[in-house]
Amino acid sequence: MPTKVASRARQWLQAHAAGLSPAVRALLWAAGSGAIFCVLNALMRAMAQDLNPLQVQFLRYLFGLAVMLPLLLRAGLPAYRPRNPAGQFWRGAVHTAGLVLWFLALPHIPLADTTAIGFTGPLFIMVGAWWFLREPMHWERWLATAVGFFGMLIVMGPKLSGQGGGHHLLMLASAPVFAASFLITKVLTRTEGTGVIVFWQALTVTVFSLPMALWVWQAPSAAQWLGFAVCGALGSSAHYCLTRSLRFADISSTQSVKFLDLLWAAAPSSAC
Repeated sequence: MPTKVASRARQWLQAHAAGLSPAVRALLWAAGSGAIFCVLNALMRAMAQDLNPLQVQFLRYLFGLAVMLPLLLRAGLPAYRPRNPAGQFWRGAVHTAGLVLWFLALPHIPLADTTAIGFTGPLFIMVGAWWFLREPMHWERWLATAVGFFGMLIVMGPKLSGQGGGHHLLMLASAPVFAASFLITKVLTRTEGTGVIVFWQALTVTVFSLPMALWVWQAPSAAQWLGFAVCGALGSSAHYCLTRSLRFADISSTQSVKFLDLLWAAAPSSAC
């Protein structure tokens, strides 16, 4: 019975989504990705308080990979064979570098500051999309991004220059690295399926993160193992939504939705 209900719900969603324009679909996928990432970031910050951030990074992607293994086994290995293996590994290496910076800063920064610093990402992505991908840029996109960026500077300026600002700067440094990763993802969507990109991201980041995790390894508790399982599912879902959004529209056109993250991040605190 639950299977039939889920099937009917999926058919209903597909039928209604078919009437939406590609731009609207891209924005909806990007908004869903942002909401999931906000929940994931809160859980990751909690996990990184008790375990080394590099180990948290590895286990989050290891479980993200484990979540996708049943899909791989059902569809078969050929369905997940990449057409651009080099691009997949480059993307994994760049994303791992950004994650190292981000996770090292994460336990030392309030979640609200993490969200605010994340608003710099659209600026780097839009510049990269214009410079490297030759995407057309409209003044409205630049204006919205500039307003968000300067708003972040007003809020975060004193913390970036004050005591403890090193961790804020470390997280800020991750923004252009993540932007490069997302630009590579946009290029990969031209030849690769969404599931293939998400699977190979989980695989490559897991492989690149393993040596660092082994260096600082601590035995997680049963509750922490369960937490990582939840984070793995959330992470794979968020990256799937993000990759789907890049398939439907220019990467620069979806960046305005990033500012909804402030709403997602504020929702838990307003509910308390």
